[in-house]
Amino acid sequence: MDDRQVEDLGRLLPPLLGALEALGFIARHLHPPDLPAVLEAVGQPETALSEPRARLAGWPETDAAARACLEAACDHTLSAFAALRAAAEAGGDMGEVYRALRGAPRAQEALYPLAGSLAPVSRFFLEPAKRDDAELIERLAAAPVRDDTGVMQVGEPGARGSVSLYVPEDYDDGRDWPLVVALHGGAGSGRSFLWSWLRDARARGAILAAPTALGQTWALAGPDPDTPNLARLVAAIRERWRIDPGRILLTGMSDGGTFSYVTGLEPASPFTHLAPIAAAFHPMLAAMADPERLNGLPIHVAHGALDWMFPVEMAREAQAALAAAGADVTYREIADLSHTYPRELNPEILAWLNRARAG
Repeated sequence: MDDRQVEDLGRLLPPLLGALEALGFIARHLHPPDLPAVLEAVGQPETALSEPRARLAGWPETDAAARACLEAACDHTLSAFAALRAAAEAGGDMGEVYRALRGAPRAQEALYPLAGSLAPVSRFFLEPAKRDDAELIERLAAAPVRDDTGVMQVGEPGARGSVSLYVPEDYDDGRDWPLVVALHGGAGSGRSFLWSWLRDARARGAILAAPTALGQTWALAGPDPDTPNLARLVAAIRERWRIDPGRILLTGMSDGGTFSYVTGLEPASPFTHLAPIAAAFHPMLAAMADPERLNGLPIHVAHGALDWMFPVEMAREAQAALAAAGADVTYREIADLSHTYPRELNPEILAWLNRARAG
């Protein structure tokens, strides 16, 4: 890059990454009555993007690929903020708010290919506690480019039955790696939900799969094609990459968390650990589960005290019923969490999963 492009990046990346962090803050702290206050708290970080975004038009064709990544990341970020503000002005319809926030994972998807060449972008795609880990950043940057690491798509991205995958850039066959299978909520997709987990998988060395349900949401009633599909997914990943057989986690948000119970309690489930988040629960799930499957099964239950879709009493009931049935339950109730995804719990969940290796 020439001097002008280096200067352009210096102007663009701080407001872009800051705006993406702000979208993450909004997504985490979103609670219907608090939407105006949350938007006020983040201010208008997107306003600083317009001028440096416009400067990208002057980049040479030799850097067209990088320019396209940056332009798309900026555009998705700007569109997300515009849609959020429009939804707030119209009365804060939560469906519109959630649709607006879909711009954040699209922006990250566009930006991620530059993580290998731009250190600020690489640091952004690490959990905050790991962003000053120079050895980790250097190791990821020095990893050879290969076709079985990084972000991959199986099927049309976001389509029913597709899978979004992430394999750490420093993957090697010399050790066993944990596998995290993360299930999106209702009306979501694996393509978007991947980004709820990627920075933690990248920082802590985990292979990550985010499938999209075969139907409009996971098979919570009626025929269940998703359970055998997940089993096939785990088997296919284990054939291609070296997976620790004692650290295969199934987690999910909302409908994905509920389906983590439904499929994860099946006797033939390939998952060694379950971590349902903001999930619905009925005591019959524990009562009807195979006692041998439940006995000692590690389950990490997390729920928000402000959850307006699935009241926190469901999680408390799950903790009591599962523990009474013999499961090894870890329970986390988060006082300021509504029906949103608590990314700050991912390091804790991975540490909990990794204790299986020492145990």
